[in-house]
Amino acid sequence: MLRVAVPNKGSLSEPASRLLTEAGYRQRHDHRDLVLVDPANDTEFFFLRPRDIATYVGAGQLDVGITGRDLLLDSDTEAEELLGLGFARSTFHYAARPGTVANVEDLAGKRIATSYARVVERDLASGGLSAEVIHLDGAVETAVRLGVADVIADVVETGATLRQAGLEVFGDPILRSEAILVRRSGAEQRDQVDQLVRRLNGVIIARQYVMLDYDIRVDAVDEACEITPGLESPTVSPLHDKGWVAVRSMVLRRNANPVMDQLWELGARGILVSDIVACRL
Repeated sequence: MLRVAVPNKGSLSEPASRLLTEAGYRQRHDHRDLVLVDPANDTEFFFLRPRDIATYVGAGQLDVGITGRDLLLDSDTEAEELLGLGFARSTFHYAARPGTVANVEDLAGKRIATSYARVVERDLASGGLSAEVIHLDGAVETAVRLGVADVIADVVETGATLRQAGLEVFGDPILRSEAILVRRSGAEQRDQVDQLVRRLNGVIIARQYVMLDYDIRVDAVDEACEITPGLESPTVSPLHDKGWVAVRSMVLRRNANPVMDQLWELGARGILVSDIVACRL
């Protein structure tokens, strides 16, 4: 039986369960459930704290798990990234009071507060810098105001929280994170894990694309197919009216409306867009 760790709460929890559901796996309905068995897929799900998931997987207690790249790197455990899942994206930065730290080189000798001590220590070591890293479990933005630290290192989304604390970002990002699927480093290949990866990847790709169907005159089909080339080649089918054909092609979701405009100007009609639930490519 495949044993999978899923975040039990936080920003990773709901999107992870939704992704697994769309991939055909059973998921819990009661958030108090800690374990759920999916007999149809011979899979057992364990709902755990996101920060602990890489540790359980790295120790070999679970086969795979969903967590954040930042949490994996901070865990310092024997687990590795298997697949990026495309949600819960974030950027990890240093921040300080304006005018106090100009660049990363100025971190030498400073006190840095963070919830990701190992990530920061690794980043400092890569630059040959020595600084005091202070581990805090949360709300690191107040560390500078309270005199605990000179600098913080934390996840930055809009930067509004930092500005409220009187801080500003400096230097390049330490890390770009997202939700990922992890497994034990060097683990043997398992068919069930391969199937899970294919299913998840199929949903991830399906979310990026839509299916576009339209009718076009035969004399314009080559030009239309240049607009909608699909992944390998579009499907072109004859219609009852010999002067027209029907075309079907996958199109990036973000490009759907501009592509529809181009096709309309070319003379296409009956242009329809539909969602793709899952795929195998």
